[in-house]
Amino acid sequence: MSNTQGLQEEPTSVRKALPEAKECSRSKCPLCAQLFSAPKILPCLHTFCTACLEQLEPFSDLGLPGEDSDSSSEGPCLQSCRQPPSPLLSLLCPVCDAEVDLPPGGIKDLTTDHMALKEVLLETLQGEGLGLACDLCVDGEAVKHCQACRVCLCQFCCQAHKRQKKTAAHPVVELQDLKGYTHMEKPIQCLLHPSEELTLFCEQCDTSVCQECVVGTHRQHPYNFTSNVIHKHGDSIRELLKITQLNMRTLEGALSRIEEVGSTLSTHVEAVAREICAFADGYVKAVEEHRDRLLKFLNELKVQRESLLHLQKAQLLQLLLDMQTGVEFTEHLLTNGSDLEILLTKGVVENQLSKLTGVDCNIHPLADDRIHFSPQKKAGVYHGYEIFGAVLNKAAHPAKCVLQGADLGSTHQNEPAGFTLVCKDASDEQMDRGGEPVRVSIFHKDRKDCVIKASVTDNQDGTYHISYIPEEPGKYKVCVFVRGQHVQGSPFTMIVKNKFRPHRGVFHCCTFCSSGGQKAAQCACAGVMPGKSPLPHKLLGQAQFSLSLSLSLSLSLSRELLMVYSSGSQPFFGHAPPKHL
Repeated sequence: MSNTQGLQEEPTSVRKALPEAKECSRSKCPLCAQLFSAPKILPCLHTFCTACLEQLEPFSDLGLPGEDSDSSSEGPCLQSCRQPPSPLLSLLCPVCDAEVDLPPGGIKDLTTDHMALKEVLLETLQGEGLGLACDLCVDGEAVKHCQACRVCLCQFCCQAHKRQKKTAAHPVVELQDLKGYTHMEKPIQCLLHPSEELTLFCEQCDTSVCQECVVGTHRQHPYNFTSNVIHKHGDSIRELLKITQLNMRTLEGALSRIEEVGSTLSTHVEAVAREICAFADGYVKAVEEHRDRLLKFLNELKVQRESLLHLQKAQLLQLLLDMQTGVEFTEHLLTNGSDLEILLTKGVVENQLSKLTGVDCNIHPLADDRIHFSPQKKAGVYHGYEIFGAVLNKAAHPAKCVLQGADLGSTHQNEPAGFTLVCKDASDEQMDRGGEPVRVSIFHKDRKDCVIKASVTDNQDGTYHISYIPEEPGKYKVCVFVRGQHVQGSPFTMIVKNKFRPHRGVFHCCTFCSSGGQKAAQCACAGVMPGKSPLPHKLLGQAQFSLSLSLSLSLSLSRELLMVYSSGSQPFFGHAPPKHL
């Protein structure tokens, strides 16, 4: 008893780790809630009545690993001898939902829970003891208990028990006298030999056997009494129990941390939710204030432009009325007036009409309707929140937009070129944003089919870079449009020059002649006489040169030769004294 008592104690940490779990009765089935009847232990260590387990729906796994389903190559003899594999039956535990495998014999081959049977016996004895079957005949109702044999006896078996010489001296007590007992041992009979008690343990088969088994199916197997082997197997179970308890403590710590995180999670989520609400409320307030500012600015802009338009309209209307009066008066004078009347009125009429026609008035509206809302434009920071959205009332005025760049007048063939368009509004102020519709067309003046494709890059600051690569030389007409109108300086003419070609080093005769035919003389382009040096002569650009001879007579009758050589924009002046007068 002392060797197995420690194994029967339930760790209190289980109840601590799972405080919400219900205390399961050790004498009643979790399914039928009745006292156990033939209790069987599933591999997950949950116990149920045999009848309750038989009501569960088992399922099988026919997909055995390593089995080759193709048997066409086998002969008919092998095919006839092949036995179909028995399916592996499994159950889902009703308590933990674990998938457990059943032994080949099914539910009846599961391990019997003898401890549950003892609990059933004790609970039955605590009551009236009714319904307890006799352990010997099984048919009668037990009324007494043999403390030597540890069996319950009916009235008939009790009398027979006393008549037998072997058991006549066994102490037999009434079941009602056992109500105060908290522990009671019950013999465990062999399933193969019901009359024999399991008292031995087969080491080879690792199972409990009776005396009949060791002379039968377990013949010549090493065996020993259960009391002699319990130490070894008990220690093995205790070692596994210690490992499991350590794992339990690890899991308990994890559950504790999870519980702690779960409790702090709710608090943290509530705090973050308050921050979100405060942020959203502040943001909404800032957006609403920004909305009110935008609407106020829009209304002020409307009033301002309406005032300008109204004043301009009144001025132009008054001018129109004055002109209409002058026109009507003059037409009436010329139609109905006599020559003398016309001549007499000529002065005042001419003065008035000249005055009216000489009035400097702006016939274009002083204000326009170019007002739009840009939700992507940054509007600043209000109450710590970055706000977007602005009312844009400035628009590019094509006549004020200018072109800048070194390639406006000329460029070279197959060379990247470009210029910059600076957009300005009607007040001649540079725009601070992009988005204007800019269109550029470049076409040859003599060949209408020769067009240069231009690329427009919006710098988002009111400037636009136009880039292109001319492929053919000649004169081109460049047109730049903003909002469909020419900008300032558009259209203009652009000259595309021939591309640079390498100079092959042909020796200039002027240098040869001016040096008196010396082969060591060098040309202004660094060339040398043929045969003097094998070094190549290359000069980028089309070499252009001119020779200017100036003859002047002096007392010494000297002759001066002035050579002017130019390559591009870098002139070279060479002076060679004459060898002969």
